[in-house]
Amino acid sequence: MMKLDIADYDYNLPEERIAQYPVGKRDTSKLLVFEGKNISSEIFKNLGNHLPAESLLVFNNTMVIRARLLFKKRSGAGIEILCLEPLNPGSYEKSFSSTGPVDWKCMIGNLKKWKNGVLKLEFTFNDMNYELSAEKICPEGEAWRIRFSWNNPLTGFSEVIEASGHTPLPPYISREDEKDDSVRYQTVYSKIKGSVAAPTAGLHFTEDLLKALRGDGIKRTDITLHVGAGTFQPVRTSDVAEHEMHCEHFFVTNDTIDNLIENYGRIIAVGTTSVRTLESLYWLGIKTALHSQTGTWKPEVDQWEPYHMDTEITGKD
Repeated sequence: MMKLDIADYDYNLPEERIAQYPVGKRDTSKLLVFEGKNISSEIFKNLGNHLPAESLLVFNNTMVIRARLLFKKRSGAGIEILCLEPLNPGSYEKSFSSTGPVDWKCMIGNLKKWKNGVLKLEFTFNDMNYELSAEKICPEGEAWRIRFSWNNPLTGFSEVIEASGHTPLPPYISREDEKDDSVRYQTVYSKIKGSVAAPTAGLHFTEDLLKALRGDGIKRTDITLHVGAGTFQPVRTSDVAEHEMHCEHFFVTNDTIDNLIENYGRIIAVGTTSVRTLESLYWLGIKTALHSQTGTWKPEVDQWEPYHMDTEITGKD
């Protein structure tokens, strides 16, 4: 893993093959089926025909926030701020419900034009006019700590960015966000606010398909992983080992852990966000087993840490 050359993964993807808008109905998207050595094309609504009986699907129920804030300086220069994760208060729930100033780790577009000063953004909420202020505090790695404040102590930060922000579409979508994107760029089962990008594999599910899968005996459980800036961050190094991924926060309930144990061997992750949550959960379990007596470990998994850990403990254990 430490010797991967990024050039080995180059391929040609013509721009005209990148859809700029989603298909009319989610579950009429194409589905690629790989069985043995055979590859065939299907329609996503027929997914149930290809799932083993009594499978447990693991969905990421994160919700994309309108994290893209577009400010303008008095000079007319545009400054784009992308909210990544809360710093003060440190939890998503407390930050979103806060009616006072909040600090967030943010990426800044056109940073060289924002030397100093406080940026202002006017917005409307409940038919009233408000003003959002952004102050640059200090660097946070490759990002910045930004302090947001607004002129209404009865309005929470969640409502502020919902009214003033934009949906952060992926960089390969070469258009501005539109009204429908706030719905279509969410999964139908999204619940917990915090992502700057959608868990895209789940975008193809509809309520009808979920109901049909339940009828077929396919079970489900939820995890929450808030997709971070890594999804937008290009790999600038030729050696993958030198690329540093951004941190992401995930949450797993006791009920989900019980479901995973009960259905061990029949678990199917919906998308890469669910995959890396389950993998990280496994390695946190290993760290717990190895270090619970010493109390010297942190509840986090570093980028390359699993490749240096040798264990025979099973996922179920």
